[in-house]
Amino acid sequence: MADLSGKRAIVTGGSRGIGAAIAKRLAADGADVVITYAGNHDAAQQVAAAITGAGRRTEAIQADAADVAAVEAAVVRAVDTLGGLDILVHNAGVFGLGTIDSDTIENYRRQFGVNVDGVFAGTRAAIGHMTDGGRILVIGSVNAHTVPVPGAAVYSATKAAVAGMVRGWARDLGPRNILVNAIQPGPIDTDMNPADGDFAAMLAQHVALGRYGRAEEVAALAAFLASDEASYITGTTIDIDGGFSV
Repeated sequence: MADLSGKRAIVTGGSRGIGAAIAKRLAADGADVVITYAGNHDAAQQVAAAITGAGRRTEAIQADAADVAAVEAAVVRAVDTLGGLDILVHNAGVFGLGTIDSDTIENYRRQFGVNVDGVFAGTRAAIGHMTDGGRILVIGSVNAHTVPVPGAAVYSATKAAVAGMVRGWARDLGPRNILVNAIQPGPIDTDMNPADGDFAAMLAQHVALGRYGRAEEVAALAAFLASDEASYITGTTIDIDGGFSV
């Protein structure tokens, strides 16, 4: 367990999947955690109840990650609730398939809006409130550097974009000792990519460990990177994919 006692965290897209697992893990390790969610109110309240059950402060704030004004307002509200900010986890994301001859500009804009614009806007809104020595984590994807199926070009491009921002922000925020890293999951059993879904059999056969990962395994890495144990790690992307991309 990482020691995050007294830390204050925001997890975007925290109502389900990897985001929910990270929010619960940070709370279990001692952090107060505010989550944002797009529309699943009931799921968000269940995560908030789990955080409260761990003895930590929380709030669930509805905010579409593609809406810059909503993202900025959510950060301000979260900081008011927490009394400051030490950890920011960008998890909100969308995935849409479409080959170049069939894709739409709407699909393109939606994915870049959530996966890139929301990360930029949220970070820009947060850094003025973040303590020196804070942590920024972006949940990317191994699709930033590998495209295992047709039609994933736009999604892959969004994840490559945030990996680039992470490297740049590590330089920008290094003087404040704010560490910025990207976690790049491979096949993880979530609502977006279930272990019994359409692509599961094909993807799993390329994983060295022969199985999908669990959201809790990603959360364990996030907790480590948020802790003092990761004090000399910044500007990097860490694949957590069971050997999918080796």
